[in-house]
Amino acid sequence: MNMAPSEDQHACVIPGGFTVLSLRFSEDDAHAALHQLCVKEHRVRSESNTNRPLDRTLFVLNVPPYCSESVMTDVFGRFGPVQSVELNEKPGACESSDSDASKYFTAKRRQCFRAAYVVFRDPSGVTAAKRHPLNVPLVVSTADGPVKTGIRKWIQQYSDSLIHTSSLQQDVDQFMNDFDRHKEEEAERQKEEVEQQQEDEEGWVKVTKGSRGVKARPHSETANERTLQKEKKKKERKELLNFYTWQHRNTQKQHIAELRKKFEEDKQRIAVLRAQRKFRPY
Repeated sequence: MNMAPSEDQHACVIPGGFTVLSLRFSEDDAHAALHQLCVKEHRVRSESNTNRPLDRTLFVLNVPPYCSESVMTDVFGRFGPVQSVELNEKPGACESSDSDASKYFTAKRRQCFRAAYVVFRDPSGVTAAKRHPLNVPLVVSTADGPVKTGIRKWIQQYSDSLIHTSSLQQDVDQFMNDFDRHKEEEAERQKEEVEQQQEDEEGWVKVTKGSRGVKARPHSETANERTLQKEKKKKERKELLNFYTWQHRNTQKQHIAELRKKFEEDKQRIAVLRAQRKFRPY
């Protein structure tokens, strides 16, 4: 890959407008190979995501799997206060997440290189990151913010996957209380609708709209009988229509069978006539 120097002699820019940043896992790995990140100012004006301001968002490629949102916040925090970090498997639209899903049942993230969107609180953070020299690597794991790896990382992941019974019981109780409250409100609302639709002394019924804007049927004996009669007539008409359809289909089948029978008889008659034709010169 051909690298061309930018206006700042210490920064390294590659085709596509990306600036190359060196990444080192820890300060002790002075002789280890460096990882390289490709950063660029995010300028996709057709994007509808309001969480990525065009003047304060840094687009980062080739993010290694051990870099989480918190790690990226610490790494790029040296350029300025970071407002948010978004990690996706592929660049583009924000990965959909089910907001109604429980926090206790989260999908397992695939271990792969990712694309990141780092949003700074000030546009100067994007400019500082683009001007960072290539020969000064960014350190991931520091003494103030160590990043666990190997067996320590696996133990931490296992510990985080365990659910504490106290917090789970608290969330279940809260869910059941909210469910009971919604049921009581629904029952109260239905009770008020029934009371409003009762017949008055003169036999009038007040018809109101339901919860979805559809007129509710009056709750009276006469109206119920009338509704049952309509349903019964509708069912009878449907059965009669089905009977006529079956009868018409059966008549068509019989007609086709008769045509085929007549066709076979005509074939036999023609064959007999052809066999009787003989050349008789005298």
